[in-house]
Amino acid sequence: MSSKTDQLLVVVSILEGRHFPKSLHHSLVVQAKFDGEQLDTDPVDHRDQPQFCTELAWELDRRTLHQHRLQRTPIKLQCFAVDIVTKARECVGYIVLDLRSAQEVKQEPRWCPLLSSKYTKQRPAILISMVLENDTKHPGPSPDRFKAKKAPPRQGSPAVTELLPETLDAVLIQDQGYHQIGPPDHCADMFVLSVTVAFATKLEQLISSTVKLSAEASGFFFYYALLGNDITSEPFYNLLSPAFEPERASVRIRSSKQVLQTFLAQQPSLQIHLCCGNHSLGSAEVSLSPLSSVELEGKGATVEGAFILQPPKRTKQKLPAVPADLQPTIGVAVTLRREEITPQLLEEKEAGDEPRTASAPPSIPPSLPPADQRPRTSSLARRPPDPPSPPPDPPSPPPASHTESEAESLQEELHHGKGQDQAEAAAEGGASSVSVSGPKVSIPASAHHYCFSLDLRSLGNLSLTHPIAATLRYSYHFFGSAAPIMTNPPVEVQRNMEVFLPQSYCAFDFAALPQQLQDTFLRLPLVVEVWHRDSNSRDQQIGAASIQLSRLLSADKTRSLGSTGEPCWRQTHQDRIPVLRTHGPSEKVAELCYVSTLEDLGLVKAKEIIISDSSQVELERKLESTTKSKLHYKQQWGRALKELARFKQREQENAMNRLKKQQAELEAMRLRYLANEEKDTVRTERQELDSIRNELNRMKQQEERLGPASSTSGPAPGPAPAFNESAEEHLSRLLEERDTLLRTGVYTHEDRIIAELNRQIQHAMTERGQH
Repeated sequence: MSSKTDQLLVVVSILEGRHFPKSLHHSLVVQAKFDGEQLDTDPVDHRDQPQFCTELAWELDRRTLHQHRLQRTPIKLQCFAVDIVTKARECVGYIVLDLRSAQEVKQEPRWCPLLSSKYTKQRPAILISMVLENDTKHPGPSPDRFKAKKAPPRQGSPAVTELLPETLDAVLIQDQGYHQIGPPDHCADMFVLSVTVAFATKLEQLISSTVKLSAEASGFFFYYALLGNDITSEPFYNLLSPAFEPERASVRIRSSKQVLQTFLAQQPSLQIHLCCGNHSLGSAEVSLSPLSSVELEGKGATVEGAFILQPPKRTKQKLPAVPADLQPTIGVAVTLRREEITPQLLEEKEAGDEPRTASAPPSIPPSLPPADQRPRTSSLARRPPDPPSPPPDPPSPPPASHTESEAESLQEELHHGKGQDQAEAAAEGGASSVSVSGPKVSIPASAHHYCFSLDLRSLGNLSLTHPIAATLRYSYHFFGSAAPIMTNPPVEVQRNMEVFLPQSYCAFDFAALPQQLQDTFLRLPLVVEVWHRDSNSRDQQIGAASIQLSRLLSADKTRSLGSTGEPCWRQTHQDRIPVLRTHGPSEKVAELCYVSTLEDLGLVKAKEIIISDSSQVELERKLESTTKSKLHYKQQWGRALKELARFKQREQENAMNRLKKQQAELEAMRLRYLANEEKDTVRTERQELDSIRNELNRMKQQEERLGPASSTSGPAPGPAPAFNESAEEHLSRLLEERDTLLRTGVYTHEDRIIAELNRQIQHAMTERGQH
């Protein structure tokens, strides 16, 4: 059982809302969910400024609180519109609270905007505060500890709310060199808001084969707007390996802490564009709302990390999908601090006090470059017209905004300090300049210098029926390197065979707090992906193996001497783990043998450590980018050859179709010619038949006239031979005519003309027999 002093209450005060539409048929209810339990506020009127005035509390001990912080367990608040008649609920938005920001000292409430709000025209927000209180009322868990109760009146919140106008604007006071936010009488504190563009990777992913870049030698540059001021970075000319110095733009603001945080909560995300000439190749959004939830007393609030650059919608459909580790990213840090204090960069805290930033585990930047190699002042004169809703003309740089290199800006900000302290602080600021390879941090005094090495020894026991050309890859952002580590070249692995992997050793130097290292190793495994590379098709992921780094922490420690002769502690762990299938059922497809080593080299020295595996990772990253570009153009060339082959095939098919059409037309003409020729033949033959018929009729008439005379006078011996001769000729002509018609193939014995000829032939033969 935990002692009485270990019991805590997480108290979330939901005070009031603003910018809600008025509805007479609905009421508003806020539901809070944490650790599987949910609490509801009492229903309130659905109006412009609903008054919730409710406290919701959860009871837990310090150890459980620490576990929730490590796991980043959120507190989710959902706002519902409840129908008064039917009691039907409809979610109108939600808010996510970070438990790590809860402290045991009371904090001023802050306005939290509703996310995914149904009311898109307004920007509804709820005034919320969160605090940790000692639970001194109950020695043990209470059965009604999750019951919501009314909150007592809060001092100051109504007055602050009344001071704020409906919309907050940043007004440039040009002669004073700052922007005024809020009433000048009540908002007189000075702040500095700065944006640093530190590095960029995988920018070539934003270029499709159809994009035509500007022919002018303007290069590539970054553009963003800071409180209405157009900021552009110095140009660079290589997307595969973007080499540019970090640049920072700063503006001075006169306001109060609460009004400034409210202003930042109302602002849209900061959009940073990668531009070439007049075109925006992609943009990243950096939310400013985390700056509104961090105390500014004693140090600045910073949001930093690697943000993904998204291509414009018109070209996003033309780009192929890429995996998460190949997404184009930009390293950005946004800092808000009071003007009179020394700028404090992001700092990792001791165990139990989590950082309040949106950044990934940091890397340690390289040292300050020489004076002649320091970044130049960035220009405000050029601005791209392509980003959405740009101002009509690029304004001249006002006194309130200026861009500068990281080292120069830190030296300028430390100018108000003492002489000796100023030189030392400027040197430290220069050493903390953000590098191209990662976001910037200052190293805590209690941080240790670690060296982690991983040797992927062998791959075997393949269960697949076919051999694979295996290459392994992994990345672990905690070590500070976002570039994937890969074995190369691919090795052939067959069933029931074990092979050693080439170029499989990699070492990382990094700085971290011991507790932070333990928490990360316990929480995040190192995932090694196994890929099959085929020259004729796309790479295929065979499976993945999870290396539990927590086992390395439990290995025996051995004392040894480091490279500088100082004592260090070394832990080594060797293991054989299964490679599980990533798609389909989780089956074992192979086994991976590895050796991992962790060296604790003691506290970090005024000495910088570069988070990477020296030059090998950078060279492999450049090699991978170059290979990817070659593959991209090879794919484009292959597509062009295929398109040419399809074009030739279509032309051949069209030519064949035209030839067939011409042959059909020629056949039709031939048939028409034959038909016309047959018609002419038939016409001629009919004419001959008509003449024969006429001749027969004439002879018949003549025979009829001669018939009576011959019967009375008897046969005349003289003309009989002549008559017989003419009858023979007539019969021969009829036979020849009939045979000629039958030989043409047009007529048969069933045709009338053939039947008529047969009749006449029969008649002629009969007459010849009589004579």
